[in-house]
Amino acid sequence: MQASAFQIWTIIIVLGIGTFLLRWSFLGALGNKELPEWVLRMLRYTPVAVLPALVAPLVVWPAATNGETDPARIAAATATVAVGVLTKNVLLAIIAGGSTLFGLLYVLG
Repeated sequence: MQASAFQIWTIIIVLGIGTFLLRWSFLGALGNKELPEWVLRMLRYTPVAVLPALVAPLVVWPAATNGETDPARIAAATATVAVGVLTKNVLLAIIAGGSTLFGLLYVLG
């Protein structure tokens, strides 16, 4: 079944309104109120939880290899995490991961 242009635009508009309301609930409704300490503590972990959730599927099932696990990408992710944990330097971690990925892709073909 193919969706009509009206159905597609309806979905886009409803999703846009839903996204706006979700963000407004935090920024608009709670913007001037002091949040409890436990909420602020939990919010600190949000980026740490979201980033691996976005990156992990790209490492384990990359589209570049038609979803097959690739040793170069696994090694690059490992190098990135290792350098990041050891040095606490984001730029060095990115450089280590990128150079590992490109180097192994060159060597492995």
